[in-house]
Amino acid sequence: MSRGVLRALLIWLAAMALGVVLLLNTRFSADVSFFLPAQPTPEQSVMVDQLREGAVSRLLMVAIAGGDAGQRAEASRALRASLAGHAAFATVQNGEAEAMDATRDFLLAHRYLLSHAVTPERFSVEGLKSAVNNSIDLLSSSAGLLLKPYLARDPTGELVELVSGLGGGVQPNEVEGVWASGDGERAMLLVQTHALGSDTDGQSAAIDLIREGFARATQQPGLTGLTMEMSGPGLFAVRARATIQQEVMRLSIMSTVILAVLLGFVYRRARLMLLTFVPVISGTLAAIVTVGLVHGTVFGITVGFGAALIGEAVDYAIYYFVQSGRMGAGSWREQYWPTIRLGVLTSVLGFGALLFSGFPGLAQLGLYAISGVITAALVTRFLLPHLAGPGVHLADGARQGRVLRPLVAHAGVLRWPLLALVLVAGVYLAQHRNDLWYPNLSALSTVTEAEGELDARLRGDLGAPDARYMAVITAPDQERALQAAERAGAQLRPLVDQGLIGGFDTPARFLPSEATQNARRASLPPLDELAARLREALVEAPVSAERLQPFVDDVQAARSARNLTRQDLEGTGLGLAVDALLLQRASGWSVLLPLRPAPGAVGADLPVEAVRTALTGSGAIFIDLKGEFDTLYGEYIDEAIVLSLLGFLAIVVALGFVLRSPGRLLGVMLPLVAAVMVVVAGLHISGVRLHLLHLVGVLLTVAVGSNYALFFDRISLGETLDDETLLSIGVASATTAIGFGVLAFSSVPVLQAIGATVGPGAVLALVLSAAFAARKTAP
Repeated sequence: MSRGVLRALLIWLAAMALGVVLLLNTRFSADVSFFLPAQPTPEQSVMVDQLREGAVSRLLMVAIAGGDAGQRAEASRALRASLAGHAAFATVQNGEAEAMDATRDFLLAHRYLLSHAVTPERFSVEGLKSAVNNSIDLLSSSAGLLLKPYLARDPTGELVELVSGLGGGVQPNEVEGVWASGDGERAMLLVQTHALGSDTDGQSAAIDLIREGFARATQQPGLTGLTMEMSGPGLFAVRARATIQQEVMRLSIMSTVILAVLLGFVYRRARLMLLTFVPVISGTLAAIVTVGLVHGTVFGITVGFGAALIGEAVDYAIYYFVQSGRMGAGSWREQYWPTIRLGVLTSVLGFGALLFSGFPGLAQLGLYAISGVITAALVTRFLLPHLAGPGVHLADGARQGRVLRPLVAHAGVLRWPLLALVLVAGVYLAQHRNDLWYPNLSALSTVTEAEGELDARLRGDLGAPDARYMAVITAPDQERALQAAERAGAQLRPLVDQGLIGGFDTPARFLPSEATQNARRASLPPLDELAARLREALVEAPVSAERLQPFVDDVQAARSARNLTRQDLEGTGLGLAVDALLLQRASGWSVLLPLRPAPGAVGADLPVEAVRTALTGSGAIFIDLKGEFDTLYGEYIDEAIVLSLLGFLAIVVALGFVLRSPGRLLGVMLPLVAAVMVVVAGLHISGVRLHLLHLVGVLLTVAVGSNYALFFDRISLGETLDDETLLSIGVASATTAIGFGVLAFSSVPVLQAIGATVGPGAVLALVLSAAFAARKTAP
């Protein structure tokens, strides 16, 4: 082995070793950040924050089924006890009374600073009389169970008002002292993780802890027959990542095995077959590491896209081993490498346009493709000849290639039928141009129908929020943010009273502004004045003023208490609720007011115009997150189409500059455009509405097909494609169809879309290239 060969090999081995080290430290994610803009608008910023960090993104809903109600309740208590103190969880709720003790005691102690009912009128004679009578009437209701022990301290019922506001006023059914489903057949828990919704590793660890806790709980006698169901955004993200990883591994193995069988038949030499995968492995590793270094996180969709790189990268090695047989590496580099290099350039230009996307997902796909293709090509050019050594020759390469020559020679008979097919496809696409694209992201979701139904059922049982609608407020400091939230809340409350909306959440419920706390404190009368008013208000009441002395004492204590701060909420479970709605940004503070539809609202929709009108002048912006997401996805598609067209234009310009002939340029581009049109029309006719990854598949079709078109273009220079060259093109086409085609059988929509587009597209590009060039190859 010469010194130059040894140096090249050592450099490659060192690069691979470094790549493996970096790969092991690369962070992978399957969250929807792939589809979020890098520089969002204010409305989109709210959506981005909610999807990555919002309280809803950290919720996990748990249902325990089987056994009887008592057994389910026992398991619920055991599970909550094992999770409640763990650092991975912010809150674990199952409706147990003792779990509410700290929160209830906090609300009771600070009720006069927290209750929006505390006004000067509330403590007038008439106000006290009305409030006390209402509390006495309330004793006969279910809420009276909460009020009765505290009647002497809280005869005006502030605690009941505050407790009813927990959970937005929506409380699950209760059986055996714990939350239960509406039909009582499942015990319910609501868990909120400390890990952000975008932290898939943290979500995965939390989910494992829940499963381990349930396994321990059901080891108790009588509980072994119980089962657990779980749902939530974090679980969906964890499953999506695992599904993509499993599918990538399964399909990569499947395509590798099929390719190995095919290449084994062609090469008849195990060494060459193994060396063929060197550019593939090198390109895949380089692509993942490059994306990880540049973006910090590699999205699962990007990794899935990497499985398709096998289909293109393996072509380069095939070209070398088949074409260089009799001429040697030097002659191959001189005669054929320029054509391959031009094909690599078309791939780089096509995907390079995606680097300028304002969406990290598209930019990642572009960077992945470029780095992977360039690395695979460079390894083929500079390393593979040294690893293969001199005298690489397929003993029967020419014989195998001769089998293909009649097919190419008679491909011209397909020219007019293919042109007719392209014309029909063009007319069809023109007629259906307005409904080609799927309008939202659901087409890319890995969540199955059964998982979606389970999530909806558990969410309904728990009354868990989906946070689709919200009002958003921005302010330079916390105090003004809370004051604005209070103004917006005051303007929304009439909509609740009218039944137009079901309610809303606000951080001011548990952390009022300093101004509001001061005003409520000022509403509390001095000791003597309150005692006199109370005696007058209770003249005909069934309870005496003397019995309510604890109430008078608590009011006086509240008059001298300091204002509440965020730190006072620690340990109550209320701090997390406030933190989820009151967010500090680099530019100031944001307040979120999630809005709930009225019970029974059709489609769980809100009267949008009524809400916008109510918020007029409050400084709040109304946002429909689903509508915003759909709009964003539409922008995503529009941008991807524009960038793809720019990439296509760059390819045309580059090829035009290199080929220097309009006729040759048309001969190269026409098969690629025609193949794309036929495939897209075929997908739509079969009932598939296109989404983002179909568009990426179109780019791949152009990138792969350009290699075939460029080889057939050599005929226009008066060359004759020898038998080895025909064999290399045929084998490369077959490996591409296999490498991408297996993805069409994936259960992951993003992989399936790429496979269904590129597999047939590459074959069509080859057939069309041969058909258009056939007249020149005919004897």
